[in-house]
Amino acid sequence: MRARPARPPRPARPRCGCGPEGPRRARILGRVSKTPTASQGQADAPVDVAAETAAAEAGTGADPAAVGDGPLLGPADIRELAAALGVRPTKQRGQNFVIDANTVRRIVRTAGVRPDDVVVEVGPGLGSLTLGLLEVADRVTAVEIDALLARHLPTTVRARIPARADRFALVHADALAVAPGDLPGPPPTALVANLPYNVAVPVLLHMLETFPSIERTLVMVQSEVADRLAAGPGSKAYGVPSVKAAWYADVRRAGAIGRNVFWPAPNVDSGLVSLVRRDPPATSASRAEVFAAVDAAFAQRRKTLRAALAGWAGSAAAAEQALAAAGIDHRLRGEALTVEQFAALAEHRPKPAAAAL
Repeated sequence: MRARPARPPRPARPRCGCGPEGPRRARILGRVSKTPTASQGQADAPVDVAAETAAAEAGTGADPAAVGDGPLLGPADIRELAAALGVRPTKQRGQNFVIDANTVRRIVRTAGVRPDDVVVEVGPGLGSLTLGLLEVADRVTAVEIDALLARHLPTTVRARIPARADRFALVHADALAVAPGDLPGPPPTALVANLPYNVAVPVLLHMLETFPSIERTLVMVQSEVADRLAAGPGSKAYGVPSVKAAWYADVRRAGAIGRNVFWPAPNVDSGLVSLVRRDPPATSASRAEVFAAVDAAFAQRRKTLRAALAGWAGSAAAAEQALAAAGIDHRLRGEALTVEQFAALAEHRPKPAAAAL
């Protein structure tokens, strides 16, 4: 048998950004992999992304702007960016990153974002939705609790959409504690966000309460949560989130989102919820007083209102009197009442001294 000729040695694979794949990686990562990590506590050095990318493209014949989805991030971009930053999505923070550019465009379109909008985004993650919003809105402010993601998102924005980078601001904070003074620039007119599943409702309600300038909201949440937010009186999904969201806005389901547009893919489907701000019900009761009645009514949702509101009113008899004064049948359950009826009920809550007699 004749001996097989020896194969020529395989050329070494280029590393660290050199070779044909280097320029694309530089565009995707925005050179962030060479900056210090958040744990080192150092500030980002100024990076001229345009100059570095142009230099990397020299001699390759590649077009610096030739990114498949324009500035938006695709599946490979997200995974490479996460790997470069050492980001591992955590269940604790409900991190599931959108990896489909068409889904991003659909969210922005469904949200009705206008060129004069000041958008606040909660939980921007690696920047998938952020980039889509920046393409349309006047300004975008992102609120991110994760220190590593917050540190590097501005660099990604500068790399992917440099012409709009000056219209972007990053606030490293917990969205559940953010206050009007924490957001730079004009007050937000729209809230658009892929909310973490584990804190979606508290974050949404906090933002609507804290920023009355928000006129329109579109959030992506777990499908079951979307059903609860948009549910009407009398339905099984109707509950505390439904009533409290209705206090601030007209709420409706705005579409469904499959699992395969996320990385990592969640175990549940997602839904879009649209909220358009409106005036709260006319009432002499405060928002806190109305919400207290809502919480009490649904704490024991299988009981009639007379029994469920006994603690809230001081006794079952006092609850029945308050319900009668508000024109509500005491035999109903909380799931039958509208937000307007809860507002009327709150007006007739017995005073502590009267309830004790």
